[in-house]
Amino acid sequence: MNGLLLRWLTTAVAIWLTSLMFSGIRVSGLVAILLASLALAVLNTLVRPLLLLVTLPLTIVTLGLFVFVVNAVMLKLAASIVPGFAVVGFWTALFGAIALSVLNMLLSALLRDRSRPEYVYIEHRRV
Repeated sequence: MNGLLLRWLTTAVAIWLTSLMFSGIRVSGLVAILLASLALAVLNTLVRPLLLLVTLPLTIVTLGLFVFVVNAVMLKLAASIVPGFAVVGFWTALFGAIALSVLNMLLSALLRDRSRPEYVYIEHRRV
């Protein structure tokens, strides 16, 4: 549960930083940022896999670059759901989604618990 809360707050900080970077991404306050983070999490869990499946041929043809467009659609969709969160224009959504992804990745890497091993290798020998 702590991991989900940390990921939610990390995404909220990334949304706030992205709104500072792009004038076309506007948030009205802390509640809007938290709701936008929650909306993005739900949309990325439920809608994004279906959208990626439908657009798979186009993603293959563009060598994966169309995933950025899918991320922009998710950002615009979250903005249409959450009051106080607005994304103006497609290009702002596209570059904002890229920046949001990079910021989220960097923040997650900074906050990762380094005391716990991520992978456990078990060696198996035949006797």
